[in-house]
Amino acid sequence: MTPTSRLAETAVGVREVSKKIGKVKWETPKTVMIVTKPGDESLLKITREIAKWMIASRGLTVFVDQQFKENPKFKYPSFLASKKHKYDYTHSLKFWNADLCAQEAHLFDFAITLGGDGTVLFTSWLFQRIVPPILPFSAGSLGFLTPFPTIDYQQILGTCLDHGVRVNLRMRFSCTIYRCLEHRAVDKSKKKKRKGSRRRSKNNAPDHNADDSDDSDAHRRALPTVLTTPTETFEILNDLVLDRGPSANLSLLELFGDEEHLTTVQADGIVISTPTGSTAYSLAAGGPLTHPEIPAILISPICPHTLSFRPMLLPDSMELRICVPFDSRSTAWASFDGRGRVELKQGDHIKVTASVYPFPTICSSTQSSDWFHSLSRCLRWNERERQKGF
Repeated sequence: MTPTSRLAETAVGVREVSKKIGKVKWETPKTVMIVTKPGDESLLKITREIAKWMIASRGLTVFVDQQFKENPKFKYPSFLASKKHKYDYTHSLKFWNADLCAQEAHLFDFAITLGGDGTVLFTSWLFQRIVPPILPFSAGSLGFLTPFPTIDYQQILGTCLDHGVRVNLRMRFSCTIYRCLEHRAVDKSKKKKRKGSRRRSKNNAPDHNADDSDDSDAHRRALPTVLTTPTETFEILNDLVLDRGPSANLSLLELFGDEEHLTTVQADGIVISTPTGSTAYSLAAGGPLTHPEIPAILISPICPHTLSFRPMLLPDSMELRICVPFDSRSTAWASFDGRGRVELKQGDHIKVTASVYPFPTICSSTQSSDWFHSLSRCLRWNERERQKGF
């Protein structure tokens, strides 16, 4: 057997194993967490109903948002006094907060979300490391990531608990902010010359000092070697967006892949997206629809000031760095899944890599059928009147 054939067999084997990983049979789950859309009090009633049903019918310990304990619409005192099914709810209803999710993620066997895509992203934000399987119920506006109807929660939960589930391990990014610890003065006396041109002296002879400009350009394209320190790391499910913020100037960013200069971004900004996020901001910026099983990093410029900066897909093994150069006219602003907006000053950069903590979501049918159904349901993908036959 040749090395090439062995490599081909290994690739086929890996694909077959990956297909089987998604099927999970729960062995006596004991605890469940309910994440309700923040600020939507209309969902308190259904949250209460689901919690009661899982405690009384399945004997599970249920965690709900700690803010509900003091909310009169949740009716926590009457919840405890309820004698429905002759079950004591006192020790089976507990409360979660952000600190508990960050420090004790192993407490939850699975989590239920009640809301739309924003609630799913909020859950990803709560679990910045290990994430329990997520069962997303649709109770929001768009619902691309929420294939389960809330009205059928008893049947859906019963089927999942009795017969197991199929899990989609959605890729996340690990984004680390590096702050510059030194500041360099930019020599503004040197003007950038057009690519391919060469300065000449007064007697029309080549000016050998022109090489200084080439050296300066090569230095700009090299990965910055200034002293930096990592400050914050975020695990994101959808996208990292870098933009010009309140500045009237274009964003000036340097994009590196595996320490090689890829391009200079002169645009309103840039979207670094996961396959899950390909139907969000990346789509609005002209990026491609990407199946969640494709291990890729999507790069989509936002209003680039050029005719040739097209969106692209890069392998998930690549390490990206997005730098704000010292000669940038303004700072840049970064947001992580639409949260945690941070200003990046000249010399700062962000490192983006594939996260070792995926986001497991439970499929309604299969990963592909759920995805194509969501494309049709939410985006009306490729819908038109059928052409009549002759």
